[in-house]
Amino acid sequence: MYRPTARVLTVLELLQSRGRMTGAELARRLEVNIRTVREYIAMLGDMGIPIEAERGRYGAYRLRPGYKLPPLIFTEDESFALTLSLLIARGQEFARASAAFEGTLAKVLRVLPEATRTQVQAVEQAVLFDDDSFRIPPSLHVVTTLSSARQAGRRVQLHYRSRQGEVTARGFDPYGVVSRNGIWYTLGYCHLRQGQRLFRLDRIVALEIANETFSLPENFDVREAVQQALAAVPNEWQFEVWLKTTLPEAQRSLRLPQTFFEEKSDGVLFRGEATDLSWMAQKLAGLGMPFIIHRPRELRIALSKYAQKLAKYAQLMNEAEIEPE
Repeated sequence: MYRPTARVLTVLELLQSRGRMTGAELARRLEVNIRTVREYIAMLGDMGIPIEAERGRYGAYRLRPGYKLPPLIFTEDESFALTLSLLIARGQEFARASAAFEGTLAKVLRVLPEATRTQVQAVEQAVLFDDDSFRIPPSLHVVTTLSSARQAGRRVQLHYRSRQGEVTARGFDPYGVVSRNGIWYTLGYCHLRQGQRLFRLDRIVALEIANETFSLPENFDVREAVQQALAAVPNEWQFEVWLKTTLPEAQRSLRLPQTFFEEKSDGVLFRGEATDLSWMAQKLAGLGMPFIIHRPRELRIALSKYAQKLAKYAQLMNEAEIEPE
């Protein structure tokens, strides 16, 4: 549906975020002609919002410097889109990384018109996320700090926990952030190792922006670079196993921090990565508690092979007629 008021507010938002835009740029973004853009600018002027027009071939529109905009206003469609995005983030488990998601969602829901709020609640109750792909949501602070540092060309100081649990400090020039197969990565130049390195965001335990600056390599494709870096890393199997036990007992038995576990009403979900599935199968078999392997299928196969091996050993012992002491 054509809504001129929404288009006018979009012009205001574009000028607020970009500072300066030509009539042609506004027309292209709004999918209207230049004459219509001029009408929208005039409507903003009638609303008391001072828009300055720079004349000439390269003229543009901008808000008067120093003008303080009124509070942000969303149309009903925009409010619904924002709320739906927050619900999706919660359904995709990213909201676990920050309480800000739930706080923002609560604030938006509180100010929505009744009809829109009813729509959102209907979506919340009707839509289910039945996606069992493995995810490790990163800290929102880590994502925003790395992104801001990259945009400003500023080095960061980070403390990183390796796969073996060792924590090291290093200077790092972030070239970008990439989410791949449920795990978030950053790739850039590591000053500790004197070369490009790939880091998982969920293993960054501390992070702050430093004073030193850097420049991005020319024509650098961070997505392709991350793919190449992952191809060179030894294969890591992402696993999820349900354990019939309590959270304290799971931590005690596996000697791992709480971040590897999620407490459920009927047990504990154990998530992580393993490079050796045979070793992982032996570890699970030695826990002495019931468990169910949700993924990967290859871990189930490794467990079956280990069970067959144990059964064979038991049979050999019986055939040798060795009496237990």
